[in-house]
Amino acid sequence: MQIKDNHGRPINYLRLAVTDRCNLRCFYCMPEEGINFLPKPHLLNFEEMVRMVSLMAEMGISKVRITGGEPFVRKDMMSLLKSIKNIKGIEQLNITTNGVLTAALVPDLKSLGISSVNLSLDTLDRDRFKEMTRRDELQAVLNTLDGLLENGIKTKINAVVMAGKNDQDILPLVHLTKDKPISVRFIEEMPFNGSGINKEAFMSHTSIIAKIKEAYPSLTKLEDEPNSTSYNYSINGHQGSIGVIAAFSRTFCGSCNRIRVTPTGTLKTCLYDDGVMNIRDLLRSEKNDQIIKEKLLHAFTHRAKDGFEAEANRSAEVTESMTTIGG
Repeated sequence: MQIKDNHGRPINYLRLAVTDRCNLRCFYCMPEEGINFLPKPHLLNFEEMVRMVSLMAEMGISKVRITGGEPFVRKDMMSLLKSIKNIKGIEQLNITTNGVLTAALVPDLKSLGISSVNLSLDTLDRDRFKEMTRRDELQAVLNTLDGLLENGIKTKINAVVMAGKNDQDILPLVHLTKDKPISVRFIEEMPFNGSGINKEAFMSHTSIIAKIKEAYPSLTKLEDEPNSTSYNYSINGHQGSIGVIAAFSRTFCGSCNRIRVTPTGTLKTCLYDDGVMNIRDLLRSEKNDQIIKEKLLHAFTHRAKDGFEAEANRSAEVTESMTTIGG
């Protein structure tokens, strides 16, 4: 079966956050002192995750992206990945990681058949990386990038762009696409950092593209894949591609095919809502899988039209950290 929401959009993509913990402290994601990480019993355990994904696969979910926090700070992640990869109906299993702990695991990810990896990397400058993440781990991330490319794993770089913070890194990151078959995607800052959006540092997707176009006049729009969150471009003579994600402007909501589950099991049918149901509690109290599927279907078919409607329906303003939601 293939479920559709109340706006006629198919839902086939789950973003599953497996932990709220992270080994970086990126200032656009959480405060310097971090957040109050949740005790382990509050989180979905692996058995619950596998049961949930299996039920969703029966409803038409075919693509899963594992996010965090940083997924690989959770122990035994490879066993969870193997279990999800073996679920009938799951055709793609992808990972978003900051790369700090990932390099040594790349051959195993290749063997497992991971479809793609999104690597968070906001700058190639060591000092700026240390300033933005509050950790001196750039080389570990670059080692992961090299490993992914050597193993032929489809790789995208995600860079959150902020004026006066790392806008000078846009062009060096674009340059990576010249000789590397990667997609470098620039993302508008979102308000999920524990305190809200930094209006002075905000750069829109249009201003990011304008900056790239000025340096690379051959920048050409590509045809975007169905349900793409990014506007994609090519540059003459470059192996890779460029993407820009209007995460705050929310121009891609009309084709949204994804749902999110947070580390505590909160189902979000939109990034900007404050949660529509708690799957963790339902999994722990309900033995009947059919009842769980009926409740999921109700949530999927009572979905906000876009991120603006979802935000307007919230019980409180956006102040949570992205690490508690799932990147």
